[in-house]
Amino acid sequence: MSDAPAVAVVDAATSGNVGTIARAMKNFGFADLLLVDPPDVGPESEAWGFAGRAREDVLPAAREVAFEDLASGFHTVGFTAVTAENGASHHRWPFRTPDALADSLAGVDADVALVFGRERVGLTNEELDRLDEVCAIPASAEYPVLNLGQAATVALYELRELALDETQLPDPTHDRAPEPAVEGFYDQFETFLDTLHYPAEKRAKTMRLVRRLVGRAHPTEREVTTLRGVVRRATAGLERDGDPADDTDER
Repeated sequence: MSDAPAVAVVDAATSGNVGTIARAMKNFGFADLLLVDPPDVGPESEAWGFAGRAREDVLPAAREVAFEDLASGFHTVGFTAVTAENGASHHRWPFRTPDALADSLAGVDADVALVFGRERVGLTNEELDRLDEVCAIPASAEYPVLNLGQAATVALYELRELALDETQLPDPTHDRAPEPAVEGFYDQFETFLDTLHYPAEKRAKTMRLVRRLVGRAHPTEREVTTLRGVVRRATAGLERDGDPADDTDER
């Protein structure tokens, strides 16, 4: 998919929700806002107060469209909270969750529109019948219905990789320490155990546990440097103060 999906809002009752959706679009890289039977979203409306920096571009560029043009001109995904159906009654079934939808839409070679419905009743069955896919946000069965603005914000967050390129996405890694630095910590910890006169029969198991613990943590270089400094000082203190008691317990 070459362009980010458009975001369509059908028959919103309050302009504030449209402003909230425009803001979420700005947050996650979406730009094309389509409105079906919208309320007033002009500069004097509540939408502008809710839109934040999206009032600079997303909101004023919003286009009003007919639902039929939306359904016929885009590969459409309708969002709904009510999904308790099956193959025999499939207005809202089968459906994808937003995270699964992201992978699916990445391979669609067409203009895509993410379609959100009304605050009170969402999209009707008749409207969903005209759309290509259905998506629902997993929520508590006791109260699965999200506010319109909340639902769009959650969905657009999950789909952000369709709108933001790699340079705009935060790096989920945290600069893991180079392996030689981590191995250096293990060497220092073994020296510390030697200085501590740690029981020889327990050392291999203890080092294995330490290695597994540090391996799961993926420490940063600064964290490893700090740990090595602590172990170095502890070792030096033991050497300076004399041999510790030889009754160390395994914890």
